[in-house]
Amino acid sequence: MIRKHAPPLAIAALSLALLDIPAAQAASQTLEKIKEVGKVTFGYREASIPFAYLGADQKPTGLSLDLCSAVADRIKAVLKRSALQIDYVPVNASNRIPLLQNGTIDVECGSTTNTAERQKQVSFSVATYVASPRWLVSASSQVMEPKGIDGQTVVITQGSLNFAVARKFLDDQKLNVTIVQAKDHAESLLMLGTGRAVAWFEDDILLAGLVANASDPKAFRMLATTYAPSYYGLMTRGEDPEFKALVDTAIKEKMASGAFDKLYAKWFESPIPPKGQNLQLPMSEAMKARVTSPSDALVP
Repeated sequence: MIRKHAPPLAIAALSLALLDIPAAQAASQTLEKIKEVGKVTFGYREASIPFAYLGADQKPTGLSLDLCSAVADRIKAVLKRSALQIDYVPVNASNRIPLLQNGTIDVECGSTTNTAERQKQVSFSVATYVASPRWLVSASSQVMEPKGIDGQTVVITQGSLNFAVARKFLDDQKLNVTIVQAKDHAESLLMLGTGRAVAWFEDDILLAGLVANASDPKAFRMLATTYAPSYYGLMTRGEDPEFKALVDTAIKEKMASGAFDKLYAKWFESPIPPKGQNLQLPMSEAMKARVTSPSDALVP
């Protein structure tokens, strides 16, 4: 029985206990929405190999989709549901944040970099990958180092965070370079392959994924120079820290059990669809550190 003068917080805590729902998760607006409509909606990228892309069956697949599947399982457990409808909505670099903010999607399962600026609009899960941007050129190119792009045209995917990184590098090095922007990663690779751009600047893993599944992977090579590391995460709405905590829990459980290591090996060290290419990218020390101690921090 609740005493007449019981503190309001104590009453709220008891009410939640009676409902047998954890307090943090019960307060989640996203979770309440999912409970009401009976489904969760995941946003996915169509060409961000191996995180989120369309497989041979034209269905979304990749590491981020596997992690979002774990999130769906976590939601079912919290809501005590045996089944949950999952809808998938394609997103791109330009609309992924607006579609998350307006409720079209509940989680963005892609390859989005966690930044302080983006944290003003959305929330990020603990890091799911540690990347570093690099320049990709054609194998026959005379460009052997970044300064070799001086006086030429380069491509950067529209909406990519790396536009600012590249712009700063070009300004610092006083290089006269024309930047063109492609609508997605596939078009960026096409522009490079057809000679409309001499180099493409993007995160190393995304470049490796696109090249591995290109018609001729040997037609491209990366320059050795790397830049500051960045951290990928699943995106959720910024005003719902309780739902972010649920997503974090799902990922942390995978990391603690060793299941994440197996997923990493599946997508980065084994043949992947649709062409059976192997990215051959062992887990970096920076990524191992985030698996051991999961975090959404923006610094190592």
